[in-house]
Amino acid sequence: MPTRPRRIGAFAVAGVVAFGALAVVLGNQADAKQPTPLPIDQLLGQEQQGQTALGRVQSRLTEVAAKNKLTTEHLRQILSTDKTAWLDHGGRLFYREPVATAPEQKAAATASPRWATTAVAAATGPAFELHSKAGSNRVIYLDFTGHTITGTAWNQNGKPATVNITPYDTDGDPSSWSTAEQDVVHDVWARVAEDYAPFDVDVTTQEPTAAAIDRSGTSDQQYGTRVVIDPTTWYQSSCGCGGVAYVGVYDNTSQHAYYQPALVFTKGVGTAAKNIAEAAAHEAGHNVGLSHDGTSSVGYYAGHGAWAPIMGVGYSKAISQWSKGEYADASNKEDDYAVIGQNGLTLRADDHGNTTATADALTLGTGVKGVYEKDTDVDVFRIDLTAGTFKFAADSAASGADLDIKLQLLDSSGAVLATADPASGQSNASTPTGLSASISRQVTAGRYYLRVDNSGYGTPLNTGYSTYASRGTYTIKVTTT
Repeated sequence: MPTRPRRIGAFAVAGVVAFGALAVVLGNQADAKQPTPLPIDQLLGQEQQGQTALGRVQSRLTEVAAKNKLTTEHLRQILSTDKTAWLDHGGRLFYREPVATAPEQKAAATASPRWATTAVAAATGPAFELHSKAGSNRVIYLDFTGHTITGTAWNQNGKPATVNITPYDTDGDPSSWSTAEQDVVHDVWARVAEDYAPFDVDVTTQEPTAAAIDRSGTSDQQYGTRVVIDPTTWYQSSCGCGGVAYVGVYDNTSQHAYYQPALVFTKGVGTAAKNIAEAAAHEAGHNVGLSHDGTSSVGYYAGHGAWAPIMGVGYSKAISQWSKGEYADASNKEDDYAVIGQNGLTLRADDHGNTTATADALTLGTGVKGVYEKDTDVDVFRIDLTAGTFKFAADSAASGADLDIKLQLLDSSGAVLATADPASGQSNASTPTGLSASISRQVTAGRYYLRVDNSGYGTPLNTGYSTYASRGTYTIKVTTT
């Protein structure tokens, strides 16, 4: 009897060892039978639209979402609801935008402000030397002059290996630039520059060097994107779209050039400046990480009143701004400024003092430009006046203004004497009203201050907008009346 437990224990130990060895063998066999996951490009095969793409990468959605710098649920929502969303064969997200409708093209067909004085035979001169922030390490190049696309994502899936895009043209002579064509170039630039004015980025019509656009790696801090204004049919005829762009590729540290450029098709949006500018700002917005602003029933929200989100469709609204989904039934609540900041662009540094103690000086009759770059900004100016009647004015951008201004006149102690904050609206799809502000007042001799603040209008749910994206450029000036 004393030895039996030891035998049982021995058998038990031997059994455990044998079982363990068997488990290891079986485990190894099971491991050996696990299939190697297919590469994403084999799961997709070729570029796939929304729901089809989602079905093919469902088991790898977290991996694909990370590739696109999105959460898994956000990518799922995009692919399942947005018919314009596509995954290319490598799992990168891009959009094919719908064309502007005939009424949207007609509404935007107002002539651009007269600016050019002479026609030019080549893409040279003032229209092709425009810069919103020369010297910035970031760039958005609006390319009206034609471009050769080769070795990019756009040359895959049966598309030509090399594409020669011709220059923007409205008079049948692409070899020269009429004054009207130059005016459109200038107007598009002004509108897109205004949308990106809060950011440290140079929106330009002057072609940068390749190194100023392409990014070679993490140490390369000078980069950007090219937005080509494309009048040809090489891509547009098959997609029937208004533009195409990849999402979140602006600051890529590898294959940066492969996902360039963004494209705006004039055969899809028309040749007028308003629609080209809306599309160009929108496509560049995809490059810096933004998705579409829609509702539960439409992929693109067309806005309300005079307002629409840039990442919706703003062709018929004179005020288009960045958004965080404050309107009713918004399908996308992403904070546009935060997302853009995570994809290569930071806000500009503050350019003017924010208090009476740090106020910048004004000279009577001379305008001073400023940029309202964040929602908490307040710019303050001082001026010393003799007794008289004066007009104190803060004017928003002449084309495509985003900043709705509230202007206050303060006395030498900082007390508010008068406030101007007119109601906003639009006279047509291209021209907002009520964004500038002015005060006419008789004053005694002394020092006065002007405070430039941003304003919203109505309610962002369905009649207007908040102060969130009421940001942009302005000019402040004091004159005698």
